[in-house]
Amino acid sequence: QVQLVESGGGLVQPGGSLRLSCVVSGFTFSNYNMKWYRQAPGKERELVATITRFGLTANYVDSVKGRFTISRDNAKKTVYLQMNNLKPEDTAVYYCNAVLHYNTDYNYWGQGTQVTVSS
Repeated sequence: QVQLVESGGGLVQPGGSLRLSCVVSGFTFSNYNMKWYRQAPGKERELVATITRFGLTANYVDSVKGRFTISRDNAKKTVYLQMNNLKPEDTAVYYCNAVLHYNTDYNYWGQGTQVTVSS
């Protein structure tokens, strides 16, 4: 059974930090590129960061460059999103997504974790 379970969300003040985790099971983690998306109320889901299957390449949306870092531990079947210098506009539900590296038709989603940045 495929599962992606996110954790680490919460309420944080502007300028603060959070670290999101996504633990997966039910598939071969190292065969999948991993992504973090977010969706704010009333907005479309947005791709935030991507990391390739062995962690050699990472990409970010411009709005988080220099503040967010995506990483993965294939032994622990976990992908992380370290978020620093958080801003109110980072408030959203964050989702992890697994995409098979040679066939994007095979992809899985977590249930999401809420991040709220507010004073």
